[in-house]
This record gives sequence, structure tokens and C-alpha cells, in this order.
Amino acid sequence: MKANQGSGNCGFRPSQPKRLLRRSRLLLRITALILLLATSLRMSTAQAKEEMANAVVWDTLSPFVNTVDIRDRANWKPVPTDLLTLEADPSAAFSDPGYYGREYSFQGDAVVENEHLTAVFWSRRGKVVIYSRDPRRAGEPKADCSQKTVEFIPLQSKRGPASIACCRILQNTGDEVALEVFFSAEGTGENVSAIFSFSQSEIVEIKPAENMKGISLLSAIEYGVVPSFIGDDLIFDPGGYPSTDTLYIPSENLFVGLLKGENSMLVITWPTGKQQMRLVLDNEQRQPRLVESIDFDNDGKNIYLAILDAPGIWHKEELKASYLEKDVAINWKRPFPAKWITQLYEADVRTTFTFRESKGKIWRGVTGAYIYPIWFSGENAFYHLSKKIPPKGESLIYFLERKGTPNPICTPVDIIKATLGRQTYDTILDLPGRKLRTHHRRGSAGIRRACTCGCTEAMQVVFEAGEEVEKKEYVEGAVDDMVYFVTRHMERINEYQDFAHDMMGFLSMTKKSNADLTPFLDSMESIAKEIVQGYSRQRDNIKNLEYTDQLAQKTKALTAKKDPNNLSTYSDLSEKWRAMGGAQDDLVAQSHRITRKLFQEAGYGCVNDPKAVQIAEEIRRRCKKCLRNPDGYEIWPNY
Repeated sequence: MKANQGSGNCGFRPSQPKRLLRRSRLLLRITALILLLATSLRMSTAQAKEEMANAVVWDTLSPFVNTVDIRDRANWKPVPTDLLTLEADPSAAFSDPGYYGREYSFQGDAVVENEHLTAVFWSRRGKVVIYSRDPRRAGEPKADCSQKTVEFIPLQSKRGPASIACCRILQNTGDEVALEVFFSAEGTGENVSAIFSFSQSEIVEIKPAENMKGISLLSAIEYGVVPSFIGDDLIFDPGGYPSTDTLYIPSENLFVGLLKGENSMLVITWPTGKQQMRLVLDNEQRQPRLVESIDFDNDGKNIYLAILDAPGIWHKEELKASYLEKDVAINWKRPFPAKWITQLYEADVRTTFTFRESKGKIWRGVTGAYIYPIWFSGENAFYHLSKKIPPKGESLIYFLERKGTPNPICTPVDIIKATLGRQTYDTILDLPGRKLRTHHRRGSAGIRRACTCGCTEAMQVVFEAGEEVEKKEYVEGAVDDMVYFVTRHMERINEYQDFAHDMMGFLSMTKKSNADLTPFLDSMESIAKEIVQGYSRQRDNIKNLEYTDQLAQKTKALTAKKDPNNLSTYSDLSEKWRAMGGAQDDLVAQSHRITRKLFQEAGYGCVNDPKAVQIAEEIRRRCKKCLRNPDGYEIWPNY
């Protein structure tokens, strides 16, 4: 029996492989199911991303009443890209032209959204409310969706109750959406309309109809920036105008609003025309005071807006007295690589500085040598302020242009290119005008520091060694380099004199027909006069080209033969070269500084009178033309 039992046990051994086989099959099925689920999840994620990248139109089915909640969309219905698919029998609809041309009728409010934004056409309030999205959060609005980024209303309906009478779908392809929206202001008996166009980007295009005389964009703007790529930006701080409700500002194709919270920027662009722009300040007793709305007389032209989001996309730093003469690491890190800039006071003029990648020194006309005031160490930002660049007021850090910026990140300059076209973009950016003019006659083949001080230092070594005859060609080349340098300086000085005299003539003529603007025009004339007065003070020191030729001939003559007096004679000539060149350096730098001051003060000085804006724009246009292609010895913003 035991043997049989033993043999019986042996008889059960084949069941072991069967159990292993069943287990293997089960594991294979589980593995296949996991792979299937993973594949499905990847496909669903990819599909969700693709859907979010597209522009989608929703019908909320019931209008929003007192508030808008874009999170609760349980009853929302997507509007198909092809309206024929709404029919009960799509095949019949596609085969019957009688169905064609039927317009979609919204039962609730229209909503358009893509990866970057959600736009709600709030019918009962007569406004378009735009929320920005964080594309890193798939399909969800930004964390605090109760904080709308910007609202749009027609100027005609700003002062009273209004509604949206109708939304018509003009295009809905998935890639592009266009809605024609009709606004009705209570008591006017008239509908005004605009076409809102969306794509897969951050940009919203608004095309007002002829009867829409202007628009208003409401947003919590802490600072308004009018960028300039030749010269310095205008920065408007509402807190600096405590007794003013409205600021009339130059209209120059681009405006950037730094939104409250330091995490968003509103970028607005528009084509060239007769537009007028003003900032309406809030009347609430709070700090900081904000820009309540941007009111825009649009001249019948399109306007484009985009919202750029990132934690710390801009930053305000109070420049404390304790920052003086020390390296200070501030509590802000750049969120991504870009051309980060700020304005600091240099020679009492607001001057644009670009953050460098390391600490270092700089030499500038008028102010001389100092430690460059701002730089990055890794992602950390540092300041080193001094008596030449004092800790005065606030420093706003923001960006306009790309510099190593990852492709998915959009910049204000990208918005210009995408909305206004290449030709206007080229005019605004003016890359040729941002290039420094050269005073190097032979480029890199000449004396490295091709200026009167650099060339005289280089020749000093030759004369001290008594090698002026043997190195005659070298000396003559250096002298010719100095002559070229002085000639270029004199040309630049004359440009500033011509500019100043023309500007004073323009202001004098303008005063005759604008007596009420005399205080503003007098202040502009006073600044322009500084350029002429500076020339008068330095006239004897800067000499002239005839004097330059005499110095050149005398210096070259020392290479004709050996003479023990050559060194002392050269030393005397060297002092004259350096004194003349130094006076010219200073005059060029001072002229540039004053022109940039005029450029800025024209923009700031016109804010209280809309009639002054057009004159300010002409002053700034002339300044910008003169400021193009500065010399390296001028105090120049980092174009």
C-alpha cells in the first residue's frame, strides 16, 4: 500500500506543470491587460492634449447670471466643428443642400478655449471674460479661476448696463474659431459688433465693426510699459499719479501690462493708425494703486491681445539704501532664460540695463567705470548699486525679447511678429538701428582700442623704446586710426547739434498753434537746449578737424629720424590728442543722455492732456531717429 501510495504520489506530478502553465497564462493575460490599459491611457492622454491644443467652442446651455464658474461644466455641450452633424440623420443632411447655411443658436453663453486661455462671452453682462490657462495642467483652468485676467467691453457700453444680443459662429474648424459678437448697451437702441478670432496660440484677435468706436480692456495692471527698442521703455506707475484718474500715453503699436501678482503679463499690439490709448486708474484706497482699464480709440483697426503666464514672470524690487556698495541677492529667480531687463538711474536718467550672466565691471561715457549693477549667478539675481548707479525708487524686472528662451515660451516680441507681420516687426525692432556705429578704421586689424587714449598708449611704448623710426608704419597707422576716430566723433556731435536745432524749431512753431500746451512745450525746449549749451561749453576743447590734421602731421614727423627729444615732444602731443578726444567723448555721451531724457520726458509729460500726445509722439519719433546707431562712448541702453 505504501508503495502504491508512493507510486500514486508520483502519478500526481504531471499536475505541477499544469498549474504552472495556468499561472503563466494568467500572468500573460494580466500583462496584456496592463499593456492594453497603458496604451489606452497614453492614447487618451495624447487625445486630451490634442483636444486641448485645438480651439474648442462650448455652449453652456444656460446663461451665467451673477457669476461665472468655468470649472462647473457638467451641463456644457461642445459645438461640433461641422454643424451638419447636429442633425438627427447626418447622411441625409450631407446629401441635401436644403440643410446648408443653418446657423448655430446658443442656448446659453458661448465659450471658446484652447491650451492657453478660456474666453467666456457673458451675455447678461455684455462682456467677454478671458481667463488664462497653465498649459502644464492638462485641460484645467489656472488654480484660482475666480481671478479673471482681462475683460473686454465696447466703450459705448462702459457706463451702463449692457448685454450680448447674439453670437454668430463664422468659423469653427478646430484649428481656428471666429465669432461675430453683437453688444447692446441699455438705452442706446444700437448694437455694436466685433469679430473675435482664436487659434491654438495665446493670441486673441479683435476686429471691431465700423460702429464700434473704441474698446475697453479691464484688468488688474500694476505697471504699464510702453516698450521702445531704440531708447528706454516708458514705465507708468499708477501710484505716481495720486490726483489723476486718466493717463494719456503714446500709442506705439505695443503695450505691456504687468499684472498684479507678478505672474502674468498682458501684451497688446495694434497696426499703425490714428489710435489713441489711455490708462484709467482705479479710485480705490489701496496699495498698490492699479490701472483699472485700458481704453482704446481703435481707429477702426484690429487689436490683438495675449496673456503670458509664469511664476515670477516679472518682479518689483524696492531699492533700499542698505543695497549701496554691496552685492545683494534678491528674493527672485528668473523663471526661464530670456533677455531680462530693468531700469536704474544713471546720470539722473532712467537707463535700461540687461542682466549679465556674471559679475563684472563696465566703463560708460559721463559716469566712467563702475561695477555692472545687475547680473545672474545661476538663476539667482544680484544687484550691486553705487553712487554712480544709486539705490533709488523701485526696479522692475521683466522681459521683451528672447535670449536662449525655450521654444514653447512666447515673448512680447513673438506676439509682435505673429500679429503685425514681418514688415512692421522689422520697423519696431529696428535691428539695423540697434547696431553700434564703428570708430575703428581698420576693424580688428587696427589698434585694439582705436581711440585717442588707446592709440596714444600704444604709441607711448614705441617712443619709450626709441623705435619710432623702425616702426614708422605702425605709428602712422595708429595716427590715421585716431584721425578716423576723431572724424567719426565730430560727425556724431554734428548730428546731435542738427537734431537739437531742428527740435527747437519744431517746438517753437508748434507753440504758435498750441498756446494751451506752452508749459509742456517749454519743458521739452528746455531739455533740447541742453544739447546746444553743452556744445557751446566744450567748443574750445573739442577743437576741429583742421587742428586734428595738424596734430597728425606733427606726430608722424617724429618717425622721420632719431632724436632724443622725440619722446618729450610725443608726450606733449599725446596730451593734446587725449584732451581733445576726452572732450569729444564727454560731449557725445552728454548729448546722447540728454536726447534719451527728452525721449522719456515727452512720453511722461503728455499724460494729462490728450492734445499733447500727438506732439509727444512726434518728439519721440525724432529722438528715436537720432538715437539710432549710437557710438560706444555714449551712455546707451543695451539695445
